[in-house]
Amino acid sequence: MIAAQATAPSGQADDAHFVSCRNVAKAYEGREILTGVDLDVRQGEVVVLMGPSGSGKSTMLRLINHLEDVDDGEVLVDGRHVGYELKDGTLRPVSRLSQARADARIGMVFQHFNLFDHLTVLDNICIAPVRVYGRDPKETRELAMALLRDVGLERHAHHLPHRLSGGQQQRVAIARALAIQPKLMLFDEPTSALDPELVGEVLQVIRRLAEAGMTMLVVTHEVRFAREVADRVVFMDGGKVVEQGSPEDVLDRPSQPRTQRFLNLVAQSGGV
Repeated sequence: MIAAQATAPSGQADDAHFVSCRNVAKAYEGREILTGVDLDVRQGEVVVLMGPSGSGKSTMLRLINHLEDVDDGEVLVDGRHVGYELKDGTLRPVSRLSQARADARIGMVFQHFNLFDHLTVLDNICIAPVRVYGRDPKETRELAMALLRDVGLERHAHHLPHRLSGGQQQRVAIARALAIQPKLMLFDEPTSALDPELVGEVLQVIRRLAEAGMTMLVVTHEVRFAREVADRVVFMDGGKVVEQGSPEDVLDRPSQPRTQRFLNLVAQSGGV
């Protein structure tokens, strides 16, 4: 069922550039976070973003989904700008940004689960497809139950989120993101808020998505997971892409001292 959730691209993107970021810059209160980043993701590719805190990884995801405005450069997903239109030669946010984000069909999972505490697990999954996309409630509930079976939580469908462990809540958050039948999934450190014993169950769901061919960008410090799942690892530092390549090249034979220092620190903390 997880494989069936991936939606075919509908824009004019080249197969090699399902996501295309060109010269992307972003600053907050005068502090540069991203400084001219170029990044491409092919359809069906799993790209893991790694790097120290403050390197711009999470900001990159938020710009791709237009949760933040790009200061300079451009981001294309499936050959289209997400929530921008060209006016007088300048890209400007559209007036109905929420609808534009919905139309882009980008699923995003955050490090904190952001579930609605007053809704059951099932209702958390159904709310966006029904209210945002206008889907049939009965069909949506059937899809939601299928997704819960996929992530091993069918028997928790009628529980409130607070009755679930952190790992279970994060699996619900993934099912909720899949319920919109996304073309692209973004994961922003999905295991960083979890106790170590709960990390594996969330990573296993992401592994299955990778096997199903979902296009994904994953921000994580889990080196072993990146080595197993990523088609490409992108190491960022200081708001730039420092190096990128296969997991074997970047994680086992890094060419840049900054990458090597980061991996050494992760290894010392038990993350490899």
